[in-house]
Amino acid sequence: MAKAFGIVNTSGNHIWVEGMQDYRPIGAFSFLGRYRITDFPISNMSNSDIDRIQVYAGSNPRSLIEHLGSGRHYNINSKRGKLQILFAESQAKNDIYNTDIAAFWENLDSIQKMKEEYVVIAPNHMIYVMSFRKLLKEHEKSGADITLLYHSVDNANTDYLNCNYLTLNRQNGVLSVSTNRGTEPNRDIFMDTYVMKKDLFIELIQRARALSSMYTLAQIVNIQCEELDIRGYKHEGYFAAVTNFKSYYDANMKMIDYENTKELFLPEWPIYTRTNDSCPTQYCETANVKGSVVSNGCVIEGTVENSIIGRGCVIKKGTVIKNSIILPSSRVDENIHVENYVVGKHSKVIHCKELIADVDTPGYVRRGDTL
Repeated sequence: MAKAFGIVNTSGNHIWVEGMQDYRPIGAFSFLGRYRITDFPISNMSNSDIDRIQVYAGSNPRSLIEHLGSGRHYNINSKRGKLQILFAESQAKNDIYNTDIAAFWENLDSIQKMKEEYVVIAPNHMIYVMSFRKLLKEHEKSGADITLLYHSVDNANTDYLNCNYLTLNRQNGVLSVSTNRGTEPNRDIFMDTYVMKKDLFIELIQRARALSSMYTLAQIVNIQCEELDIRGYKHEGYFAAVTNFKSYYDANMKMIDYENTKELFLPEWPIYTRTNDSCPTQYCETANVKGSVVSNGCVIEGTVENSIIGRGCVIKKGTVIKNSIILPSSRVDENIHVENYVVGKHSKVIHCKELIADVDTPGYVRRGDTL
């Protein structure tokens, strides 16, 4: 049995992806045409032999629940493993009471029933690969009370806004956990990933509730920096945080660069997802596809350049898709130009002949809409 159980944490009230999050939680967002963002933390746990996992669902959880199902597709041990979906009462967007601590408090009995000594907590809005087995081993070796995973960046003044960052001493001890407001380029971005003993986790939940109903786990950990031994552990490799619409667009588009793809999709570290047994994509004689990622089940008759096409999409003859993300089961009719756009799932672009947005402010076609 693994020493730790896993928690996939909801993003709470400090992050809201305008438009897309109206229909589903961030964890259920499509990524690279065939994955969901929640696949990454769950796969990291499964590959690390953590087979008892709690997933905390945010607002509009239907699509997330459908995708997770029983959890069998995540290679979780069928006898002793379990994927559990938990809910919180407060699910209104931007509600000050909609915090991760509130969700943990309402499901405290489920946490207390876990028999594992440690807990590994990972976010549902960040994309990265990490061996939690290695992280837990380093945590035990250091003797720390809490270990926090972080990633060093040099563009925090423009990206990773509203994420937290760590202030560290020379021994990688955490001095504080603060919100990134874009004032400095170089930051150690906190990846909202924690390792600690289950009993300490429960104590922090209770302490946070006693202090303020608005507190998050990161805030109560920040308060404990002087009392507890809290260490940082540096992450290497690809890392993306979906904190707004532009960051979602960028995280997907960076995958077109094969060097980024190699860092995220490792042969020895599979990313599990729900499979779709559809036919291979059909490329017609008029198709012209360059530098793109195209999922299965599509029919491509037009031009696709530097774009991501989800499962079951139809791109008709004479159409040009450029620097765009076409989410699954969408259709773009003949002789239409789409550039710097995200076209939502089940959408149809039929009557509008040109959809062009600025690359710094990509456009969005709402889920199931017809243009």
